Amino acid sequence: MSEYEFIIVEHIAPAVRRITLNRPEKRNALNNQLRSEIFAALEAADRDPAVRVSILRGAGKCFSAGYDLGANNATDQPYHTAGGDGNWPRHVVEGWFHIWDLQKPVIAQVHGYCLAGGSELATSCDLVYVAEDAQIGYPPVRLMSPPDMQYHPWMVGMRQAMELMLTGDAVSGIEAARIGFANRAYPADELDQRVLEIAERMAKIPTDLQQLNKRSVHRAMEIMGMRAALRAGTEIQALGFHTQSTREYFKEFSKGVTHALNARDSQFGDYRTDKTNEEQGDK
Repeated sequence: MSEYEFIIVEHIAPAVRRITLNRPEKRNALNNQLRSEIFAALEAADRDPAVRVSILRGAGKCFSAGYDLGANNATDQPYHTAGGDGNWPRHVVEGWFHIWDLQKPVIAQVHGYCLAGGSELATSCDLVYVAEDAQIGYPPVRLMSPPDMQYHPWMVGMRQAMELMLTGDAVSGIEAARIGFANRAYPADELDQRVLEIAERMAKIPTDLQQLNKRSVHRAMEIMGMRAALRAGTEIQALGFHTQSTREYFKEFSKGVTHALNARDSQFGDYRTDKTNEEQGDK
């Protein structure tokens, strides 16, 4: 699959394809090219009769630290989204629903940091399996805006969602599984094998039936309002950029992305400013 620059695509078992985000030096930060390649690879798997299940994971020390704030994400977007205020959250939510609507199951295999846009990517997958020591969070709620994809109440319920939204704190993989963000948590050194075992079991079910199994769950969530709520949330996210606090925070980016993120998290002592972690988040 040499046509890809930022992902690795492997056929690792009968009917199982694995896609690895491969920007480890950038903690797999999601720029538009990486997002484009993810969509292209998942679409190719969805069209390939030899594939029944896809696994999505990250190379290096984490799944994904979020959107690449050092890139110009307004240009060369993977697909057209209507412009104007809120273009970005509408754009990314449209993309995550594109994964949601694929006929074949997609599994997110999460280790290390899974932050902001990285957590949105994981949420768009059908199943999520995490390393016990993974860290899942949405730090931009502290000084930038509400999430682009406001999945929290749908994935973890009102009280847990409120705590995550009002603190920006991360939860461990064990906690993520307990509250419903993930299906299960495994020791990090077992994650590859455990996810493969699950994918192989799913691959025994024919695609024409499996797509109906997926949609039966999705349609129930949509009848309860999930799709409409996530789209409505993009307008709330856009409002965040007009608050005085956010406008003041954006001035910090003129001093560099690292400076701005350190300024955000230093009083909390986590993410980039946690001296016990070598790993650092982007968004």
